[in-house]
Amino acid sequence: MLHLLYMLVFSVLAVLAVGNLLRSMFTLGRDVQQGAGSYAPTATPKIVPHPELLDDAGQVMNEPLLVMRSLPIEDVRSKLDAIYDSSPGGKSSDSSEE
Repeated sequence: MLHLLYMLVFSVLAVLAVGNLLRSMFTLGRDVQQGAGSYAPTATPKIVPHPELLDDAGQVMNEPLLVMRSLPIEDVRSKLDAIYDSSPGGKSSDSSEE
């Protein structure tokens, strides 16, 4: 009996979802057709750049915002090891306690 109730509820929800989908499609199609006649090709929208791409004077910057350089793996590993060793839980503090 419970299975029949689940199937009935699922069927009702499925019919409502499909009906809502069709109604939305028809509304969208009608809006597109109505909006197509009012479109003016001579009016071009002004492109506004993102605020982070502007300098203090409000002009668009033509320089790169992020510059990355490649480092050899050995240099990076040695720098990370030095940071780890100088940290409170690093090798230098452990070796002095022993």
